[in-house]
Amino acid sequence: MNQANWSFPTDIRFGCGRILEVKQCCEELNIHKPLIVTDKTLESTKLFSKFRDKISGIGMTFDVFSDVDTNPSEKNLTDGLAYLKKVNSDGIITFGGGSAIDLGKLMSFMSVQTRPVWDFEDRNDWWKRASELNTLPVIALPTTAGTGSEVGRASVLTDTKNFTKKIIFHPSILPNIVILDPELTVSMPANITAGTGMDAFAHNLEAYCSQALHPMSHGIALEAMKMTFMNLPNCYKYPEDLKSRSQMLICATMGAVAFQKGLGAIHALSHPIGAKYNSHHGTTNAILINPVLYLNKLKVEERILEACRYFNFEASFETFIKKIDELNSLINIPRSLTSVGFQTADTNEIIEKALNDPSGQTNPVPLTEKNLAQVLRDAI
Repeated sequence: MNQANWSFPTDIRFGCGRILEVKQCCEELNIHKPLIVTDKTLESTKLFSKFRDKISGIGMTFDVFSDVDTNPSEKNLTDGLAYLKKVNSDGIITFGGGSAIDLGKLMSFMSVQTRPVWDFEDRNDWWKRASELNTLPVIALPTTAGTGSEVGRASVLTDTKNFTKKIIFHPSILPNIVILDPELTVSMPANITAGTGMDAFAHNLEAYCSQALHPMSHGIALEAMKMTFMNLPNCYKYPEDLKSRSQMLICATMGAVAFQKGLGAIHALSHPIGAKYNSHHGTTNAILINPVLYLNKLKVEERILEACRYFNFEASFETFIKKIDELNSLINIPRSLTSVGFQTADTNEIIEKALNDPSGQTNPVPLTEKNLAQVLRDAI
């Protein structure tokens, strides 16, 4: 029999209107002066203005840090840590998508570290290098339904010296409390609804296809994929459909729980592509899904047939491929990597970085220069 270690995430509070519980959450975590970490674009929206007014209205005082790029970098982290020290905050509230949540989590973690952030990349047991000092408490408020970073023990950070996305891992990076309020996702632009939704799908698909033993995550991934097929088109077409928004917000969280089981070539390629061209992570994933499925076909076909039966699709690999094409088409996902900036002259560089990305270690088929080159050709 195989052996495996399993763990599940944190305190999650789901439902419309629960954003108003943020003050209670701060009190539970003994946060008296929170720092809200968001991104520049979101800070200028009505959504953030309403949030700021609501929490001001219930007696909360706070500071705001918004110097967060679409793909957060070590400069964002350095600036955030300096600001955190300047305002002397005793806890962090992340408000936004994966970028803001990832950076806020890292700011909490790195506020008590003496080593460089790259020393905690998700490799072997590097996480054991960390200080045992308590990190600042974190409350995560996702406004997108994709990354699932709110229930993740890792953050993705771009090393701008070599245009490489690196996964920083430590158990204490996991937020203390998560508030999943579907009303926060209603104002997402259509392209972000699409891209983040397919990010959630890719997380669940790669977890489902991973050969690792994790029955709970396996089942979660399967159900979340079904929920995505059923709800993402409605979110895109009818932005104020709170039922579908709720389901996709849950799917995103399920995806990040599920990928404890592993990811694969979709993410191994998407990370260096996103780092080099600043492409949207979820959109890039969506373009790569079918080429990677063909790469893994010999290993995953039977699982894909099982999924088809569970989804009430015709049980064939090609049907599943077609259903993903149809989903991408319904939400206007670009068909080619060239649309997100990919240049064939950079193929070797992207492949080299993909082979070094930890996500690829659990791909069903071992990754090579040759098979990744074929995936990229198929994706353009």
